[in-house]
Amino acid sequence: MNVLEVIEVRKHFGSKQVLDGVSFSVPENCVFGFIGRNGAGKTTTMRAVLGLLQIDGGEITVCGERVRYGCTPKSGNIGFLPDVPEFYGYMNAREYLMLCGEITGIGRQALNARCEELLRLVGLNGETHRIKGYSRGMKQRLGIAQALINRPKLLICDEPTSALDPVGRKDILDIIRAAKEQTSVVFSTHILSDVERICSRVAFLEGGKTAFSGSIEEIRAMKRDPALELTLPRPADLDRVRAAFPQSEISDGRLVFPKASDRDCADLMAFLAAQEIPVLRLERHEADLEDLFLEVIGK
Repeated sequence: MNVLEVIEVRKHFGSKQVLDGVSFSVPENCVFGFIGRNGAGKTTTMRAVLGLLQIDGGEITVCGERVRYGCTPKSGNIGFLPDVPEFYGYMNAREYLMLCGEITGIGRQALNARCEELLRLVGLNGETHRIKGYSRGMKQRLGIAQALINRPKLLICDEPTSALDPVGRKDILDIIRAAKEQTSVVFSTHILSDVERICSRVAFLEGGKTAFSGSIEEIRAMKRDPALELTLPRPADLDRVRAAFPQSEISDGRLVFPKASDRDCADLMAFLAAQEIPVLRLERHEADLEDLFLEVIGK
């Protein structure tokens, strides 16, 4: 069953078409990467999923329930972490989670256990300082705990690693990966290396449209032949190899094959051996998500 279905969603602001037929689905217990450049429409889409924005066309369902403007999906179905979460600074983490749980109607005994569980998950158990003294990373971790307080079926995180240092980013990614055991996560970002680390499925958003939606494996299958890079100790040999393999190109003193099949590699090594050309390095580069994203959007 898909926890989230976004079908041909359209939205414009004045004369600007922000979303123009966005479609994707998120299955259960999945970390789903929602990828796009700044201004591609990621936040607009998430606001529509939350029922905070009226769409001009299309349909959104969460756990089979159609989302309507002004009507948030049933309590327990959805949690949300904005890019810059806000808190009551005079409280500590436990006090804030207790307040959130009481608002959603969780019983006191169950709430105490749930707060302890979440504080351990996000690494804030034992933290007694007031929230106003928290770092950006600590606030993001508390925001995830708050979004999970009512055991939602879907957790939406809007660029949760933006403006964090490398340690803070790793902490948040580890927490999101662990949260997959409890919920499905839509992880919006433009940091493609983060997506490669924790996501199993992705959607590329470009110009208000879904350029691609599917698994990481399906995306990589779009570019089967990796690049090949050859470094030689004698610059004069570059021209000899280039003449024999016109599909290659010289870049920064190296010979680059933008796409190289297994047969191309075998032919190249045979030629180098036959011509007795010494080699410093011969390396194949599998396409990373950035390469694939740029190829999908035609850049």
